Amino acid sequence: MRFLAAIGAMAVMAGIGCAIFFFGGFYSVAGTAEDPAAVSWALIRVRTASINRHANDNPPASFGEAATVQAGAKAYAGFGCANCHGAPGVKWLKFSEGLHPDPPDLKEIAGELTPAQLFWVIKNGINMTGMPSFAQAGAQDDEIWSIASFVKKLPNVSEADYKAWTASAEPRQ
Repeated sequence: MRFLAAIGAMAVMAGIGCAIFFFGGFYSVAGTAEDPAAVSWALIRVRTASINRHANDNPPASFGEAATVQAGAKAYAGFGCANCHGAPGVKWLKFSEGLHPDPPDLKEIAGELTPAQLFWVIKNGINMTGMPSFAQAGAQDDEIWSIASFVKKLPNVSEADYKAWTASAEPRQ
């Protein structure tokens, strides 16, 4: 019984210590400060679990078709996605280097995410990362699906194709 009481006391002390660390201002929220390994680990696990739990939508039948991918490229350019994530022949803008965590290179992670996961992230955004909700920015589901379709194809899109597909893209307001 004493053993259980000792474990309970240690758990309470750990909780108090964490509360003091976070609510006492000892944890720096500066974008230039590295997160402690435990915080980084927890945020990544929470983000991954949340996306996995909530990304349930099935892609439309047109997902991956050339017209959908091209429309997605145009929307990707119009919403300014290349500013943070880059695109074929388009460098990330300097301000994206100040985001914490760094925006992912979508060419590298596109193969790791399902269409449903891409759709959910693009539609809903991700708290505390700088990734906005495109639904709140006015994008409709079909447009979000087209962006997800483009992102899935992104690793194989040439600079010339991207330039041709986005030549008439207007910045979204």
